[in-house]
Amino acid sequence: MQRKPRILVVGSFVMDVIATTEKIPASAQTVYGLSFHMAPGGKGANQALQCARLGADVTMMGCVGDDLFGQTLLETPRRAGVDVSHVLVRQGISSGVGHVTLEVTEHTAQNRIVVIPGANRTLTVAEVEWLREEIASYDMVLLQLEVPLEVNRAVAGWAKAAGVPVMLNPAPATDLDDQLLHLVTYLTPNEQEASTETGLPLRTEENGLLKDADLQAIAKALRAKGVENVIITLGGQGSAVAGADSIQYIPSVHMDHVADPTAAGDSFVGALSVGLTAGLSQREALAFASHTAAITVSRMGAMPSLPTLDEVVALLRQRNYDGFDLSLLDALNA
Repeated sequence: MQRKPRILVVGSFVMDVIATTEKIPASAQTVYGLSFHMAPGGKGANQALQCARLGADVTMMGCVGDDLFGQTLLETPRRAGVDVSHVLVRQGISSGVGHVTLEVTEHTAQNRIVVIPGANRTLTVAEVEWLREEIASYDMVLLQLEVPLEVNRAVAGWAKAAGVPVMLNPAPATDLDDQLLHLVTYLTPNEQEASTETGLPLRTEENGLLKDADLQAIAKALRAKGVENVIITLGGQGSAVAGADSIQYIPSVHMDHVADPTAAGDSFVGALSVGLTAGLSQREALAFASHTAAITVSRMGAMPSLPTLDEVVALLRQRNYDGFDLSLLDALNA
């Protein structure tokens, strides 16, 4: 591709309210925390921002409330060049909020998140109807599950009819209907979401790795519903492309320190979509996404942790990655 890819994101805006602690409290237990801070996020907004920081031309569609959180949630992607002119501001409704408890140790961090959707759940099909005629101008559509299902279904249907690939990040985990899955080009669940959405087990071997047979069974079930490509993210184990008869593993990129994994999946999905629309092969785009997400987990917060293209290219060079010619990314700097 000789121009910047155009990516449409329809999804959520969420202000993350983050408490860090050395130990997650048990039921009825109170513990002291280490720190508190707030950071703008939301799966849709995170993915849109990551795409923009990697050089894509990004349009974001969603809803925020008419509160201070809503103003902050729009300002961060706007500064990065994301077109938020279509985002709706709801009067008298709060913006989405994510309550994040982050358990930190010397070398790693684990999070538990409760999302209060707020304005995100008020988006209607009528309000995205303008996309029916515009969607063909995009190279990729990104969707998640923090806006109403009927909105996702409508947007995915218009994209499919226009020949535009759809990437669905099915989070938070839920039962998906077959109609939506039939419209999806790339499905990117994590291991828990993949198991939940199919009702199939995903067990581990004695060495701690996931069973290939379980991954293949899950992928087969999803492809039977019309999904063309199933890419399962595995946290510290990397990602897996589940084919008809085999599993292709893409290793994760390890950093010396893991500060906060909150936006790692969104960073990965955003980078994957940019890589694919910039002309990388699927395997190359997955490696690009792995390096991008590695930087993200080394930093605190959701949007604040998302790296720029220059930072990702620097890490690729530092790690002596030679899986593709980095000049293939030059169009993203245009």
